[in-house]
Amino acid sequence: MAENIPSPCLSVCRMDAAGTLCLGCFRTLDEIALWSRADDATKRQVWAAIAQRLPAPHTPSTAP
Repeated sequence: MAENIPSPCLSVCRMDAAGTLCLGCFRTLDEIALWSRADDATKRQVWAAIAQRLPAPHTPSTAP
């Protein structure tokens, strides 16, 4: 039975300067195009790839 794996789309469709990643969902154009027909295993792989691509959170430095 198929799971209901949500799309990572945030409706912020803007590509990075290199044209490789969406700045909203951090997917490649190929991953975006594949999503609607991908099986659950592939969707989980895309989510794992997104997790690796997310920028590190910025931690404000504390002034002495």
